[in-house]
Amino acid sequence: MKYNIRGEKVTVTPSMKSYITDKLSKMDKYFENPDEINVNVLAKVKGLEQIIEVTALTKRFTLRAEESNEDFYAAVDLVINKLERQIRKNKDRLNRKYKNVENLEFNFNYEPEDDDEAENVSTIVKRKNISMKPMDEEEAMLQIELLNHDFFVFKNIDEECVSVLYKRKDGNYGIINMK
Repeated sequence: MKYNIRGEKVTVTPSMKSYITDKLSKMDKYFENPDEINVNVLAKVKGLEQIIEVTALTKRFTLRAEESNEDFYAAVDLVINKLERQIRKNKDRLNRKYKNVENLEFNFNYEPEDDDEAENVSTIVKRKNISMKPMDEEEAMLQIELLNHDFFVFKNIDEECVSVLYKRKDGNYGIINMK
């Protein structure tokens, strides 16, 4: 893997870089050609929390995980575990969908050592049909608060498209427009 490790409000020391690359190199077993994978690691500090954000860019997929802990090394361990869980959880689903696709990036022949690591595959358990009333972003923010949801889909009259309003971790809102 090709690593791009940087710090935001923190200086990443050579020992920190070494720890990150050692831990990330254990994920090579999940990829067919790990040398072609670009991994961006961002280490940042927010109060007492050490936040590690890892984004692995493959040709077809982007894996992303973020974890925080008061201890830098514990945060790295948590984020690597989270990435491995994502890969194992979606391995079967990807294998079914892309079984005959060449250059998929993932090594489907690799099996984890622990059988108890097998996780339940998520399925769709509920479907809703909704009618989208045209509204502006302010009204959508009011609706998301009234419904106490993390996101809200609406027909945006200002942008003339369908939009998704979502709550961010920092308490603010984000919006995704689908044109």
